Amino acid sequence: MSIDPAIYYAAVPAVILVGLTKGGMGEALALMGVPLLAIAVPPVQAAAILLPILVVMDCVSLWIWRRHNDRTLLKMLLPGALLGLAVGWATSAYVPRDALRLIIGVITVLFAARYFYNSWRMRHGHVIHAKPHRLVPAAFLGTLSGYGSFVAHAGGAPFQVYGLPLKLPPRDYTGAAVRFFAILNFLKLGPYFALGQFGTENLTISATLIPLAIAATALGGFVVKRMKPDVFYPFMYAMAFIAGLNLVYDGARSFF
Repeated sequence: MSIDPAIYYAAVPAVILVGLTKGGMGEALALMGVPLLAIAVPPVQAAAILLPILVVMDCVSLWIWRRHNDRTLLKMLLPGALLGLAVGWATSAYVPRDALRLIIGVITVLFAARYFYNSWRMRHGHVIHAKPHRLVPAAFLGTLSGYGSFVAHAGGAPFQVYGLPLKLPPRDYTGAAVRFFAILNFLKLGPYFALGQFGTENLTISATLIPLAIAATALGGFVVKRMKPDVFYPFMYAMAFIAGLNLVYDGARSFF
């Protein structure tokens, strides 16, 4: 078996970006992973190569953030996310993925823009309180996160839309996010195997990239653990805004 070395020119930066995300540095970096790798291989193959790497990254992240979590956030979002995964698996062949990316992207851009508008208001004397947990938004955004994760690799943005306004301690928020996506990625292994995407070539490429993936994830966790809340939250909202713009661009270009 011969693997084209050019694949690694795209795969190495893709894995670094996704690894930093898995360490806790925001969804925007992860969204660049599959498109970068898709320069060298078909998009479905790119996603399949990255999925085993994501599972390894999740294991590293779970160890890094093992002492930090918010169980209530997980309890609110996971039921909807599991439903979203199931619906995504059942309907993935019929869903216009670009339309879904566009919808999620617009929601995320508006959500992040609202944060920066409220930040401007706070500098002028207004008080913005943390939002409480709400069952209906949690069910809707959890389902959208699971569904988007399966059919368009865009599950992080809905999670942020629900989770960030809670204003949790940064480490607890990141620990919950790590657990949430570790569960989703593990559950996606079966469907991807059923699609025949875990052949020898893809798994070999994945295996050779795992040491880099572990190092990038550890670096992301090292940085985020040292962020203060007044740095963490503007950074995460900025990452959400960039992720939203990326999704809008990917979704809209197919219509034009």
